[in-house]
Amino acid sequence: MIFAVLTVFIIGYVSIVFEHSLRLDKLATALLMGVIMWTVLALGFQSGQLSIIDNQGVVHDFNVGPDGAGQHALSEILLHHLGKIAEIMIFLIGAMAMVELIDLHKGFDVIRQWIRTRKKRNLLWITGVIAFILSAIIDNLTTTIILISILRKMVPDKKDRLWYVCLVITAANAGGAWSPIGDVTTTMLWIGERITTANLVEHVALPSIVCFAIPYLLASRKKIFDGLLSEQGHTGEAEGILPSSKTMLLSGLALIVFVPVFKTLTHLPPYAGMMLSFSILWVIATFIVPSGPEGHTHQSHLSPFKALSRIELPSILFFLGILLAIAAFETASSNGVSLLRGGAEAVSSVIPQQQVIAVLLGIVSAIIDNVPLVAAAMGMYTMPVDDTMWHFIAYTAGTGGSLLVVGSAAGVAAMGMEKIDFLWYLKNISLLVFLGYAAGCFVFIAMNY
Repeated sequence: MIFAVLTVFIIGYVSIVFEHSLRLDKLATALLMGVIMWTVLALGFQSGQLSIIDNQGVVHDFNVGPDGAGQHALSEILLHHLGKIAEIMIFLIGAMAMVELIDLHKGFDVIRQWIRTRKKRNLLWITGVIAFILSAIIDNLTTTIILISILRKMVPDKKDRLWYVCLVITAANAGGAWSPIGDVTTTMLWIGERITTANLVEHVALPSIVCFAIPYLLASRKKIFDGLLSEQGHTGEAEGILPSSKTMLLSGLALIVFVPVFKTLTHLPPYAGMMLSFSILWVIATFIVPSGPEGHTHQSHLSPFKALSRIELPSILFFLGILLAIAAFETASSNGVSLLRGGAEAVSSVIPQQQVIAVLLGIVSAIIDNVPLVAAAMGMYTMPVDDTMWHFIAYTAGTGGSLLVVGSAAGVAAMGMEKIDFLWYLKNISLLVFLGYAAGCFVFIAMNY
């Protein structure tokens, strides 16, 4: 039965990797994989061919104990994992809804209004710094999409724009790594109580800055960034700014930043703070009526219900399927330990240095999605909260995806929006990213080991 669980996961994950060739969306594959793995787990447990292990490390056998005790244990374990997954999903729903509400009010167009340079090299650094900071507040995927829409208006030449967009991917991923709300993986580590906000910033901010700065320093020396932008694209005037745009942008970003503060003050789970912030932003949006004769029309168009309808539900359900699959690995027991724990012991016997494991995890995350990698690491290792290894995983998993254009959600989104060629990115960007990633790893190890 252990073999059957592993087989379902391998087939499912290969199908996710080759979703375009198979023309099967990864959402359906992930959900199928997660549910089938739990089905195989339940059938193997009930037939006595498989033992399960709970979050306390207690091994359960269906044929041992009072009648029905085994089935009750399986239900309790599944409910425990669903509770942990629900915390992440509710948090992401709140965060996405807030970003969509700000976007409905054209809040992010205000950022373009602030950019008034014509120099190509200045624009490179301005967009990079904005991406690095903004991704730490919202997330790297949304930040990349926002900046691509800005760059499309400011850099009409696509050959020039590709360089800006690809470097924005690097800056956004680096910025998301040092914030608990900047990347799904850091959010998972934060909600899973592996890291705290203050210690994450203290240990990961500087390596992330190095990871962002080195590719930009090297790229800024290229001739592509000499000279001025064309008159057509340099203007900083943004179209369609509403009277509510600036208020919604500033209040929305402030409320998102408030979420870690709320957790620190109350010790309530992060999703509670995110729901509080979303509720407050909802109230603000309700009472902001754009001026002008079409005020009522705008009010309907800018409704918070409209923002909720724009949430990317497929991404949420994809995470559900992936995390269910990892939870099945964490529940299946072999020789008294979970499959994930056994995997950790096997890896540690081959590679005893944790630093090397973390560095390799980041490189692998450029090929395999970092969400299951981090979820697996959380089940494999039992280091205490704020252990150096957790901070290193936050850095490597968050930034390693930039090595390839398909290695992160931000890169995939940019690839679709700008039709970035995989080989062009590999030839022109990957080496710059690798140098930044390696330098950040060196800085982290020098600081912490």
